Amino acid sequence: MSIVPAPVARQPWSMLVPLFGLVAFGALVLTSAAGGDFSRYASSHLLRFAIFFAMALVMTVFQKRFVKFVAYPAYVVLLLMLLAVEAVGFVGGGSQRWLDIGPIQLQPSELMKPAIVLVLANFYGTLPMGMVPTWRSLIPAGALIGFPMALVLLQPDLGTALAIGFGGAVVMFLAGLPLRWFVGAGVAAAAIAPLAFFFGLKPYQQRRVFTFLDPESDPLGDGYHITQSKIAIGSGGISGKGFDQGSQSHLNYLPEPHTDFVFATMAEEWGFIGGIFSLVCYALILSWGLRVARRTTDRFAMLLAAGMTATIFFYVAINLMMVMGLAPVVGIPLPFLSHGGSSMMTNMICLGTLMMIDRWNKSTPRSGLIT
Repeated sequence: MSIVPAPVARQPWSMLVPLFGLVAFGALVLTSAAGGDFSRYASSHLLRFAIFFAMALVMTVFQKRFVKFVAYPAYVVLLLMLLAVEAVGFVGGGSQRWLDIGPIQLQPSELMKPAIVLVLANFYGTLPMGMVPTWRSLIPAGALIGFPMALVLLQPDLGTALAIGFGGAVVMFLAGLPLRWFVGAGVAAAAIAPLAFFFGLKPYQQRRVFTFLDPESDPLGDGYHITQSKIAIGSGGISGKGFDQGSQSHLNYLPEPHTDFVFATMAEEWGFIGGIFSLVCYALILSWGLRVARRTTDRFAMLLAAGMTATIFFYVAINLMMVMGLAPVVGIPLPFLSHGGSSMMTNMICLGTLMMIDRWNKSTPRSGLIT
């Protein structure tokens, strides 16, 4: 008889160990970002993780039938909440993205990221395979993605809109839509990009694109954020300057050192070694998510698992590219390291869903191909 209790042994430790490592490392980095003050950012970071991890554990007991049942109602409720944001939403940081609900301020667009994956996985999971490569599968899915993206762009929040579109596109691709449709969509997007840039983006969003293309042209103006981020990352060297020794963040050169640019804060103090540790942890979490998707026995669970993994990947990839000057600044935090309740909630919903599907896989014997 094993000395480890069965409920503990059944947990996906290949994902949980790197997750706990990232969260603990994040608390350390956030303590430094606050000048050594644990209570300013790190304590709430750990508290939020504990709350949302408990939520993820509760999600693992959900049955597949229940998850499918709530897919469309949840999507409709969130769509109505996005409409409510436009009507009575709370304005913060120049954007109207939040709803005041009693003691909390809720950002419905964050919840729409996993919700769009869920509703599309349900749509394609119940669609006959013969209908997948037809317009009858494309138009409804395009509408499901297009409505929330349009509402989020009105807030305006380009980063979240792109995240919704990315998660939806991954599900559509894995569902079996013809590759030529995605190529055509890419060509069409490239063709209308100039019009979207000049007439669809706000002036500050246009400046972010120009800054991304040539940040050194205005290092003290629009290029300041990316320039300081590169300086912080580069100055860390191999092993970093040491805990609580980062000059860029402590002297207020680095913008948002505890949220969007937390990786730069970490890299300055922990160097290349800290960066590699973070990347390895993310790689382990994402590879576990892909394994969960591959082990599924039905199309709905496969699309749901792959879409949730893709959503986490989008957060990580865009944030890292942003702080390194490889992508425009779009305000996407780094999962499990950045301080922020909305990001933690979304990513823990994704992980909770993956843990739920992992339990489905273990309780259902494999019977061959995914149907």
